[in-house]
Amino acid sequence: MIRRTKRANADFNMSSMTDVVFLLLIFFMATSTLINPNALKLLLPKSTNQTSNTPAAVVSIDRRLTFYLNQKVTPFSQLESRLVALLKDSDEPCISIEAEKSVPIEQVVRVMNIAKTYGYKAILATDPE
Repeated sequence: MIRRTKRANADFNMSSMTDVVFLLLIFFMATSTLINPNALKLLLPKSTNQTSNTPAAVVSIDRRLTFYLNQKVTPFSQLESRLVALLKDSDEPCISIEAEKSVPIEQVVRVMNIAKTYGYKAILATDPE
């Protein structure tokens, strides 16, 4: 009869598992900062229609009614002059308007009126459904 002289060891070494988890954590932290570190966190309305137009200017409005021009805080009183200066040399001037769901439509219309006055194309940015 053959007998085993060694007993099976029931211990499990977790050090290799923690190494893998740590490496995954580093990977996800590094790739998440490469996506768009300066993007504003806006909760945009949903839409099924999406366009791939690249706007020359992005006007964002957050829930506190703060206006941003290309991610820089811009008072509404200066928005029109800065948009005109930014888009004066553009062949096809296009403004993308990113407004959170909770922003009153009047604020979006104010930006659209600036675009209409100067003949700029205005696009309302949405999240895909």
